[in-house]
Amino acid sequence: MAPHPVTRRLALKASSLWATSALAGLSCLAPARAQAFPSKPVRLVVGAPPGGPSDFLARLMAEASTPHFGQSIVVENRAGASGTLATEAVARGAADGHTVLVGGPGSMVVAPYIFPKLGYDPVKDFAPVSVLGAGAFVLAVPASLPARNVQELIALAKAKPRTLMYGSGGNGSSGHLCTESLALATGTRMVHVPYKGDGQAMNDMLGGQIHFMLTAPNVAIPHAKAGRLRILAVSSKDRLAALPDVPTLHESGVPDFEYLGWIITFVPAGTPKPAIEALQAAWNKARVQPNVRGKLDDLGMSAPERLANPAALEGFMASERARVARVVKEAGIKVE
Repeated sequence: MAPHPVTRRLALKASSLWATSALAGLSCLAPARAQAFPSKPVRLVVGAPPGGPSDFLARLMAEASTPHFGQSIVVENRAGASGTLATEAVARGAADGHTVLVGGPGSMVVAPYIFPKLGYDPVKDFAPVSVLGAGAFVLAVPASLPARNVQELIALAKAKPRTLMYGSGGNGSSGHLCTESLALATGTRMVHVPYKGDGQAMNDMLGGQIHFMLTAPNVAIPHAKAGRLRILAVSSKDRLAALPDVPTLHESGVPDFEYLGWIITFVPAGTPKPAIEALQAAWNKARVQPNVRGKLDDLGMSAPERLANPAALEGFMASERARVARVVKEAGIKVE
């Protein structure tokens, strides 16, 4: 027997109400799931061994940001090929925000110009998140080298071309590009000795195997305080607060010279916006902490406020790519 019309209408209404409630429930669950970040520990992948500027900043960020996440942040060092091995690994990883690249100019700007076969596209395969640090390089020499200032170092280089050896964290690294920029500006020719990180290069310089290097302040300052090396100049146009008595290269007779290094975090392209925003928020909270800000200021590595968002980073990196292209071409930098 067919159901009574009233009963049928009530059943249809109930069914409609159930469906509406179910859809409403699903709509509430979807945003909750999308916002559940991080759901597991976050890995910061550094393309250099411990001891260099990117490793220092990654560990500083991990320690300061962990309380804002509710999950641990783990630093993973994958050294080799100027950071391109780590960069390629992250590019191929899951785009969920839990794997973050701590990258510098070597792998994110320079690599396409010097490596004929690169396993990733820095522009298409990544999205920038935050600047961990940016600042000047310091020109350091071992205490045994008979050069007390920049002009004396230039004189040594010109007296015996291709005799002075300088170290860097790898072919195409920031230190490499900065030193080649200095060589172009001063008309000198020197020998590049690439290492798997600034820490290794510094150890060899202290041991007398190489003659000088341009590196991040945090790598050189402790050794300068211990009297094992001398810092002759800084690569920014303004002196560093941490080294007020050290002149700039511009002040030392290299007119208008400026070269700044930077360390930026990147995630694979396609990473959900809420995850990127969560990473940005955690670092922004961490970097204003007095102990973090103090360490960055003391070492001349505080990130410029103008680069505090991805849109600004995109423009900045476009200009960096143009500058690096010029240096690579004029210096004839190739894979070694």
